[in-house]
Amino acid sequence: MEIEFEHRPAAHCENGVICNMLRHYGFDLPEPLVFGLSYGLFFSHMPFVKLAGLPVTSYRTFPGVLFSRVTRMLGFKMHTRRFLNQEKAMKALDQKLAEGIPVGCVVGMYYLPYMPIEYRFPFNGHNICIIGRSDDGETYTVSDPNATEKVHISRKDLQKVRFTKGGTYPLLGQMYWIERAPAQLPDLKPLVLKAIGKNCWYMTSQPSWLPYFGVNGIDCLAKQVRLWPAKYGPRKAGLNLAQVIRMLEEIGTGGAGFRYMYGAFLQLAAKMTGREVLNDYSRQITEIGDKWRAFAADAAAIFKHRAEAPTYDQVADQLVEIGKMERNFFTSLKQAIK
Repeated sequence: MEIEFEHRPAAHCENGVICNMLRHYGFDLPEPLVFGLSYGLFFSHMPFVKLAGLPVTSYRTFPGVLFSRVTRMLGFKMHTRRFLNQEKAMKALDQKLAEGIPVGCVVGMYYLPYMPIEYRFPFNGHNICIIGRSDDGETYTVSDPNATEKVHISRKDLQKVRFTKGGTYPLLGQMYWIERAPAQLPDLKPLVLKAIGKNCWYMTSQPSWLPYFGVNGIDCLAKQVRLWPAKYGPRKAGLNLAQVIRMLEEIGTGGAGFRYMYGAFLQLAAKMTGREVLNDYSRQITEIGDKWRAFAADAAAIFKHRAEAPTYDQVADQLVEIGKMERNFFTSLKQAIK
């Protein structure tokens, strides 16, 4: 049994699952629009959250939030469940598939058997969509936005990746689906402007005593980078820097990639709302993405001990500049949409 479901690859896993699910119910929205409507652009540097024993730096909002935000905004009724019992989690998944409902699942990437080994790492925030099950119940059909075609996974492996321990946080078999779709989408023009305003608020409204999130988090990371060589020594300082690069360039769409995607969203927003000024902001956030990419290249040169590598202070200065650019960008964008 396989649900009739069109699979399309995407730049980012959660966006991709959302787009494929919405299209299944008759609404074909571009990925940048879904990302923008869910006001998914964010920044956080969390020394108290570890991935592979190192602090987590994220360039988007937290996993699972995109789906709940965009479906609620567009008038869909959605449902999310988590489980303590693994067998109950698999039975609940089987029940939804029997009802002909595609089911999104949050899984650990490290044990996905169809994922090339060089792309596997202990990240428990990857999104896939389960769209079918074999008659004997031992094999599932998967729409994974990272894959070019539909793939398959055994029941044993699917249960394992749904409850992967370790990583950023232990998984609890999280699954989500659409219970009811609207007859038609609401007027998107006011929703686009509302989403832009919310994204600006999340990036700039964090109080000074909470230094880890929004544009504050970029300054926090800059301060940490300056301290790492003296605090940890060359090896661990390099590993911390490598973690920032991995989160920036390799996990999901990456920090620069999310800025580029938001730029594409602002271009769409300019057409949808008639506010041509948003094209200027699209160019600005794209330039900020370029700055993030340049930072990643310089940070990688430090980690690889290249002769022309800059110092930790110099890449920290780059982060300070990026932080100022993002603060000015979101503050100005908020005023532009009023």
